[in-house]
Amino acid sequence: MAPKLEGVEGLLLDLSGVIYVQDEVVPGAAEALERLRSDGIPIRLVTNTTMRPRSAILERLERLGIEADPAELLTPATLAANRCAEAGYESVSLVVLDELREDLEGLEEKGGSVDAVIVGDLGEGWDYEVLNRAFRQLMDGAALIALQKNRYWETAGGLSLDAGPFVSALEYATGLEAEVVGKPSPAFFELALGELGTSADRAAMVGDDVEADVGGAIDAGLAGILVRTGKYRQDLVSGSGIDPTATVDSIADVPALLSGT
Repeated sequence: MAPKLEGVEGLLLDLSGVIYVQDEVVPGAAEALERLRSDGIPIRLVTNTTMRPRSAILERLERLGIEADPAELLTPATLAANRCAEAGYESVSLVVLDELREDLEGLEEKGGSVDAVIVGDLGEGWDYEVLNRAFRQLMDGAALIALQKNRYWETAGGLSLDAGPFVSALEYATGLEAEVVGKPSPAFFELALGELGTSADRAAMVGDDVEADVGGAIDAGLAGILVRTGKYRQDLVSGSGIDPTATVDSIADVPALLSGT
């Protein structure tokens, strides 16, 4: 059954590029969230960011005047911790920023041989030593878990490399395929739908990333709504081969889109 926009029973909303861009809230975002909640549509705020822990994301939303229940926030770090527990991984190597380690508390980090290498984004911290250490651990038998595999993201200075290119470098060098736990992995959408309590054909995803957000959602059976804010670039959309269920100027247009008014 094809996803429908009118009568959506659950909505996933990306944060960066949809609710805010850097430290600026997208005009109308707070009001849109308020209307969605008043319309009785369950929502989850989903993000692929691996540079900030949940606590910092919630603090940022509060600072920007965005109301958010901690239970509404889903991050790749949560999925990674769950995946390691399910797989019985007893030791890991964390290729993440120090700030993110609080979200991965409980995972035993070791040097040398480990069960899994968990890769997030290091920003300007990427260098040969970091990649080569991870490469050696993977060659020694560790599994490769990527918190996300985005190609790029929107920064104050413009588009910048995200974790994806570095994950791809490790895949190429080792011959392994990373298990991606963030968008657009099926596991991410499966968890989100479970929390929303709805089926894929009655849910929608709103994002500024035509590949990870919209394409991932459509592949998982959800409707994919693209916004023209954040990292949106028309030429990138045209070259993606992905046909969004709908495209709107911003999150401010989503409540009316879903209600048909």
